[in-house]
Amino acid sequence: MQVTLLGTGDTTGTPTPSCDCDTCTTARERGVQRSRFSVHVHNERTGESLLIDASPDFRQQFLDTDVTLPDAVLISHIHFDHIDGLGNVYRLLDDVPVYAADETDPKTGESVAETVARKYDYLDAITVEERSPFEPFEACGFEVTLVPVDHPPLVCYGLSIEDPETGAKLSLSGDTNYAVSKQSRDVLRNPDLLFVDGIVPAKYCEYHPLGGDHADGDGVFRTFGTKHMTIEGARRFADDLAADDYRLVHLSHYIPAEDAFDDDMAVDGVTFEL
Repeated sequence: MQVTLLGTGDTTGTPTPSCDCDTCTTARERGVQRSRFSVHVHNERTGESLLIDASPDFRQQFLDTDVTLPDAVLISHIHFDHIDGLGNVYRLLDDVPVYAADETDPKTGESVAETVARKYDYLDAITVEERSPFEPFEACGFEVTLVPVDHPPLVCYGLSIEDPETGAKLSLSGDTNYAVSKQSRDVLRNPDLLFVDGIVPAKYCEYHPLGGDHADGDGVFRTFGTKHMTIEGARRFADDLAADDYRLVHLSHYIPAEDAFDDDMAVDGVTFEL
């Protein structure tokens, strides 16, 4: 299993356009980027590739990295920075299955799969494949399982990807706060590699209108607002799941420059062999 981080940033990315903060400046000086989130998972046994989320930066991500175009796509949720790249399949791919959850979201009245089908009904190259959470399915020779996580007000899903031949396992938290259920955590547990959502340090919760949540015993918030984990929360989540290795993703440019490029904080273009 060859795993490439195509996009590791939040909704504005790093560097953020027209921003001269220390973190964006340092990213430019280092020549690194955190574009909108996406992960490429290549099955070296079958030669197939699965794309996790379709970033608005799809085209540039594939130009910048030496990876193949996907044979299948999985969409975790319907926020634009995870879905709007699907339009790029036009004239690039002939027929691509797009996997998405089948649970109806009370907020939208549609499942993620139904929203994808409605938004991209003009693209003949896309075939939406509905899948149920906690029910493993095969994609590109991998065993994939969607799990509900907590990203209000919309439904959102993390996932595990396992190679049935080698036992290699990749887990993704999805966009979520720290309050992921035990049932979902059990599916994600013990990965060789975990990509975990961490957007800002906990100290910045004081600037969020809703503050922070899920404080630990020392009062450190593990959730920023309601939607995302703090850096501290994400690291604790990786520890909770007993991940052999992990990287923080969905990182914002608000992380102080002196901390923003720590070894466990992902940048675009890095590849892992599992």
